[in-house]
Formats: sequence, structure tokens, C-alpha cells
Amino acid sequence: MDARDVDVLVIGAGQAGLSAGYHLRRTGFTPATGFVMLDADDGPGGAWRHRWPTLRLDRVHGFHELPGMPFPAAEPDRPAAEVVSAYFAAYERRFDLPVRRPVHVRAVTSRPDGRLDVATDHGNWSTRALVNATGTWTRPFWPHYPGRSLFRGRQLHTADYRGPDEFAGKRVVVVGGGTSAVQLLGEVSTVAAGTTWVTRRPPDFRAGEFGPERGRAAVALVEQAVRAGRPPSSVVGVTGLPLTPELVRLRERGVLDRLPVFDRITPDGVAWADGRFVAADVILWCTGFRAALDHLAPLRLRAPGGGITMDGTRVVADERIHLIGYGPSASTIGANRAGRAAVRDIRALLAPAAVAH
Repeated sequence: MDARDVDVLVIGAGQAGLSAGYHLRRTGFTPATGFVMLDADDGPGGAWRHRWPTLRLDRVHGFHELPGMPFPAAEPDRPAAEVVSAYFAAYERRFDLPVRRPVHVRAVTSRPDGRLDVATDHGNWSTRALVNATGTWTRPFWPHYPGRSLFRGRQLHTADYRGPDEFAGKRVVVVGGGTSAVQLLGEVSTVAAGTTWVTRRPPDFRAGEFGPERGRAAVALVEQAVRAGRPPSSVVGVTGLPLTPELVRLRERGVLDRLPVFDRITPDGVAWADGRFVAADVILWCTGFRAALDHLAPLRLRAPGGGITMDGTRVVADERIHLIGYGPSASTIGANRAGRAAVRDIRALLAPAAVAH
């Protein structure tokens, strides 16, 4: 078999991709029998390697270890990016996962012989089945508001955030109602001259433990959307914000006194239709991410609703393709389960050749 012709190709080596790699190896796929993983980063860690340095382990919500290898004990005040990236690197070595990096996938197209062509910046590959685990980190979402290009201050996204120090003495508007928004708002508020928090909807703070029942209910709602071909909603839009002791303290300080999102941006701040105005030096857009799927555009997988219709991890329009870390599997525990499910279906698709491995 040509080194560039494989049975299964995995795009991405974050949590979801590594889970798929583990289950592929466990069921007999090896580099020699046609299995490769392509990752765009220059080192292990997936999106975790890009998290802001002030995100410590004890502030990470809901991280689950990868299958087959426990997460190592670590001091809770260590940077999550550092610890998780080291864990992913050790995982790749332990299970001898065939990760090639940095390799950027440009486009995936279908061939007349039933295989898929995968064009990259390091040559082309051909595969019988594809596991897409590209996540969302590379596609930050910047909403459009009138006047945004006229703002004289600084605008940055969660993906650009490196810590609170650069906001010292600044007037900062934080946009977004997710977990990252309130975490960054809390950090920035300790050094900024003033912070203003704006969200499209009133924040849904929920007390109590985020247990399995609540988690299953959230996943079911997201899965319902992708089965219908709609874009998956954000996790916080389904689960709400857990009212942690830290958030209670922020609320007591008045940091979480929220305003509805503004109507326009001016050169010096943000404004509402009712005449309200808030001066700002910085707008921090904590407005989430979108699935990084542009390389799949040539396959025309999107449904009329704007999303990709899914049956579990399998793309309904093309059974050769599985999306993991997408929709209901866009969480660390969901990615683990999705990796196992995708490999099970791929083995059935490729049988009897897969069974022979």
C-alpha cells in the first residue's frame, strides 16, 4: 500500500482526535495497515496549548481524561495549557499514535473510485474513511455591529487573550454570556479602570451540582439540533452558567451586573438605541467559536438549515465521514465517547478489510 493511501485518516489531534486514534489502534489499525493522523499545530495539546496562561487547572470545568490513560496528578495552580499539553504528548507516545505535524488540511474532495482525496500543505492523501476532529478554536466568531470598524480602541477575541495585565487602567467592555466570558471578566476586573459586561440574553446562573442527568439532557438538546441539520448551539446556551463560589464573589462585587448588548459601536465606546453610552478603551469579544469545517466545503455536506445532518458521529450525506468534537460531542467526555463510536462504525463500513486488520 502506498504511504499516501490509507484506510482511515484523522484530521486533528486534540481530545477528540486522540480518542479516535486510541480506538483505531486498539482495534488493529496501525500506520502499516493504513492509518494516519494529521494535526495543524506544531506540537501536542490541541486547543489546550493555546489557552491563556492564567487559566489554571482548578478553574477548568469538566475536563475528562483520555481513554486508557489516567490524567496525572498536578498542582491545581499550574497553567492548564502546560499540564494538558504534556498529558496529550505522553498519550501520543504511549499508544504510538501516527500523528504528523504541522500539516494543514486545505480541502477534502470525493473521487470517482469511492475514496476521498485530502489536500494538505505537505502533499495529498487518499483515504477510505475520514474522522474530522478539527474542533472550533481556529474559527473565533466575531459578530457584526454597526460602527465596529470605527472603534479607535483595541478589539480582541477570547482566542487572543493572554492575561489581565495588558488591561490595567483600561475601560473594558466584555461581550458574551459563556463561561469564558465570566472567567475573563473576573480577571480583567481586578486591574481595569472599569468593566462593562453585555450579553444578548440575561445570564442563566444555575446553582447546584452539574450532574450526569443535567449533562445528558444538555447533550440530547444539541443532538436534536444536529440530527435536524441545524448548527449546534453553544453548551452554555443549553446548560446555563454554574454558580461557582468564584461567581458568587464576582456578583457580590457587582462585576456581574450585566447590560443587554449594545446597538452600535462608536469611535470611543458602545451605544444603545435608548441613548445609553459607555466609554471604552477595549472591547473583548467572548463570543464563542464556530466549527472549523471549511476544508470539507467541496463535499457539500451542509443541510438547508445551515448545519450538517448527523446520525451519531456519522454524516448522513456521506457515511465515509465522521465528525467528532462537533455538536453533542463538543466536550471532553463527549469527544471520548464519539471517538469510540466513530471507530465502531468505520470498522463496519470497511469490513471485511477492516476486520482483517
